[in-house]
Amino acid sequence: MSELRCIIIEDEPLAAKVLADYIAEVPFLKLQGAFKDAIVATGWLRDHDTDLMFLDIHLPKLKGMAFLKTLTHPPAVIITTAYHQYAVEGFDLNVTDYLLKPFEFERFLVAVNKVNAARKYVTESPEEKDYLFVNVQKKKVKILFSEIAYIESQREYIKIVTTKKEWLSKMSTHEIENLLPAHLFKRIHRSFIVSLHKIESYTADTVEVNGIAVPIGKGYRGVIEGL
Repeated sequence: MSELRCIIIEDEPLAAKVLADYIAEVPFLKLQGAFKDAIVATGWLRDHDTDLMFLDIHLPKLKGMAFLKTLTHPPAVIITTAYHQYAVEGFDLNVTDYLLKPFEFERFLVAVNKVNAARKYVTESPEEKDYLFVNVQKKKVKILFSEIAYIESQREYIKIVTTKKEWLSKMSTHEIENLLPAHLFKRIHRSFIVSLHKIESYTADTVEVNGIAVPIGKGYRGVIEGL
């Protein structure tokens, strides 16, 4: 497995250490450096390439979002912050994920797996696909991304609810999440992934998709906030 090079841009020493410790636990991640502000990181990026940035929003001198807007060809970005109100702006800037502090290793792993899966997708699939095949009983079923409303974890299975019917496949939500385009689908709960285009309404606690109220997990509220 090829390495995913990454940097940390974080002014809080404890938060930077947590990230560095998490990165050290993931075999395909290689930490190139940690920076206390975006100005220093900008200088480093002029002479170096990286695949992924862990970017805090509230940085000294230059804020994270402002810094991100200055980059012509930014690498993959995972936002790390205690402030959920910037989630929508982050997704407008095509960030891969948005981690609300404090976050556990499991949530961190979900985010970096998205980046790794997206890299493999670009490498192995030069033409963007608008579908996936999933195993249903003893056959592979083609499902269009445009027809998926939401996906629900059901122990060792997932239920894929589309505008036409429902499918049960023996896989985890982590596995299916890595196969879905990050700009079209977001995990809003440990057990639920929703299609952003299929959201009909939402509250602080639920999202209505395809006429069904889907719960928003506490650690995922930043994903949907402000839509």
